[in-house]
Amino acid sequence: MPEQYAPQGDTRCGFVALIGAPNAGKSTLLNALVGSKVTIVSHKVQTTRALIRGIAVEDKSQLIFVDTPGIFAPKRRLDRAMVTTAWSGAHEADLVAVLIDARKGIDEEAEALLERLAEVKGEKILILNKVDVTAKEALLKLTQAANEKSKFEATFMVSALTGDGVADLRRWLAGRMPLGPWLYPADQISEAPMRQLAAEITREKLFERLHQELPYHSTVETEQWKELRGNAVRIEQTIYVERESQRKIVLGKGGATIKAIGESSRREIEKITEGKVHLFLFVKVREGWGDDPERYRAMGLEFPKE
Repeated sequence: MPEQYAPQGDTRCGFVALIGAPNAGKSTLLNALVGSKVTIVSHKVQTTRALIRGIAVEDKSQLIFVDTPGIFAPKRRLDRAMVTTAWSGAHEADLVAVLIDARKGIDEEAEALLERLAEVKGEKILILNKVDVTAKEALLKLTQAANEKSKFEATFMVSALTGDGVADLRRWLAGRMPLGPWLYPADQISEAPMRQLAAEITREKLFERLHQELPYHSTVETEQWKELRGNAVRIEQTIYVERESQRKIVLGKGGATIKAIGESSRREIEKITEGKVHLFLFVKVREGWGDDPERYRAMGLEFPKE
C-alpha cells in the first residue's frame, strides 16, 4: 500500500477506471489526462495487457487512472486474462469512465460492454472519443442511444489525440473524487517502474514495425537496468517470441529490423528518463510462453486455469 503524501482535510484522491472496446483510444486518453506518456499506444488492438496506472494532480485532487485492457470476446487464454483484468479494474474503481469510439458508434463490442455495465456498481460516466472526426448530429444521437442503455452521471465529448475536452474532463473528475490524502508524491505520474515502462515502449515499437507479420504472442522483458555516470543508463531487454520463424522476422535482414526498433525505442526512453540511454535488444524463442503462469504474473495478469 502506498504511503500517504498529503494531510487529511480538503484534499481528494481516487481511482478512475477507463474501460472500452479495443482501439477506443483509452491509452491515448490516459496519456493526455496525465500529460505524459505512461502507457503504449498502437493502432494494433489489444496492446494494453495489464492495469496501467497513470497519476495526475488537478488542484487539490490526485487522480489515479487505470487504463484497462480493451474489452472484447476472448478466444485464447491470454485474451481471457486480459478481459478479466479489465472488468476487475472497473469493479474496484471509485468511478468508471466508459470510452466509446464516436466514429464506430455502438457496434457489437460496445453493445456487449454496455449490457454488462449493469453489473458494475458505483458512478459511471460516458466519454465519446474522436469527436474531431465525427459529425455533431451523429454525436447527439450516439449520446442518446448510449444513455438509454446505461445510466451515466455525465457525458463528455473529447479528442484524446488533439486534447480537445480533456482539461474539462480532468477538472470534473477531480471534483468527484472522495476526500482523503494523496497516495503518491505530487510529481509521480505512473505506478509502473521505469524498467516496465521501458519494456512497454519497446513492445510498442515492435508492434508499429511488425503489426502485419508478428502475432500477439510476443512480449518484452527488461532484464537489466544499470545506472551509469552522467544520468545515463544501460538497458538490456529481451524480446520473446514463440517460434524461430518469428525470431527471424524480428531480427530482419542483416539485423536491420531489430536495429530500427531499438533506435526508435531508445529515443523515446531518453525523452522520459531525460538522460542518455544505451539500449541492447535480444530476441529469444520461448515456446508456449502464452501458457506460462510466470509470464502472466510478470504482466500483472491473473493466470486463467482453463
